[in-house]
Amino acid sequence: MRIGQGYDAHRFAPGRPLILGGVRIDHPFGLEAHSDGDVLIHALCDGLLGAAGLRDIGFHFPDSSAEYKAIDSRKLLVRVAGLLEAEGWTLGNADITVVAQAPKLSPHIDAMRALLGTDLRCDPKNINIKATTTEGMGFAGRGEGIACYAVVLLVRGDARAST
Repeated sequence: MRIGQGYDAHRFAPGRPLILGGVRIDHPFGLEAHSDGDVLIHALCDGLLGAAGLRDIGFHFPDSSAEYKAIDSRKLLVRVAGLLEAEGWTLGNADITVVAQAPKLSPHIDAMRALLGTDLRCDPKNINIKATTTEGMGFAGRGEGIACYAVVLLVRGDARAST
């Protein structure tokens, strides 16, 4: 077994859709980024890559590359899943925390889990997503952006069944 953790944060930007966990969420602002800005998937990718000892998302998908301009982050997650599979790793479980003052994320969590489970070829029950605010403190509390933390457990072999 191997444990990894990931973190990502992006500031809000007008004129962009807000996408978290692959789900488009109605909000006046999206997240500024070279890709679609999905901080949840970016943090998850970093946790997965870190647990496998495969560096980080920026190494594999540099923001200096036109290939990744405005890319759907789910495509990056699928590629990360392929890297893990090639190394003999599968997801045991993931625990993800999104830090945002707004929007309210609880109505979208089941859809996020389903999409991530599809992309990682695992039972969505192995992916836990939580949302929290910072009670008005810091950049997320001031409504300037969103941050996300992910902790993952990788296991050798095929652990696609629910644990």
